[in-house]
Amino acid sequence: MTDQHAELDAALERVTEAARAHLAAVKGAQGRIDDDDVWQAYVTLNNASYEYDELLLDAYGEVTPWDVESIDPDEADERFGVGLGGADGAEPGDPHPQVVSVRQRRDYRVPSVAALIRIAEAARREETPDEGGIEAIENVGEAVLELLQAGDGSLGALDIPELEPLDGVVMVHEVAARLDLEAFEETDSAGPFQPAAGDRLVGRLDEHPFMPVDADVEPA
Repeated sequence: MTDQHAELDAALERVTEAARAHLAAVKGAQGRIDDDDVWQAYVTLNNASYEYDELLLDAYGEVTPWDVESIDPDEADERFGVGLGGADGAEPGDPHPQVVSVRQRRDYRVPSVAALIRIAEAARREETPDEGGIEAIENVGEAVLELLQAGDGSLGALDIPELEPLDGVVMVHEVAARLDLEAFEETDSAGPFQPAAGDRLVGRLDEHPFMPVDADVEPA
């Protein structure tokens, strides 16, 4: 056996050992996010796979199906904030303890009230197919609320032809305390969006709908 063959065998053994260690770390983490042991085992497995792939290419011109790049453990720890505890292993204090609050408003034009109510009533029937008389939807507000509920609160549920998007705005704040829904009446539409003392506006994004291709555009 040549030295090159022995080197390949040893590299493959390191891949196997690293894969077993990674699996053991994943099992030990029991679903914890950003577990340091899992991350270190991942880096070891990645780099062992990369080394074996490079050796195989040099020796035989063959490659593995593993599309990986070498990871510098120190640089990766600095980039992703893993393994950066102090000498005693304790995590450093978080210099930004605030909560991030995202607040959005988007307006829509309703080309046809009847069409919007029909699609909302269809969504209500789909949500409660086994119930008898489905309560009628009486206005556009109820229709939009029904569509949002059917879409689990996502504004993507309103991306329908029955609603034409107008301008909107998204604002990101750093806030000192999380939202306490119990502190506001259900009829209070302003309170939950009102910045508190000490809240900081990070930035504002203005949303403008795409203009249709066939729309009349005045020349500049």
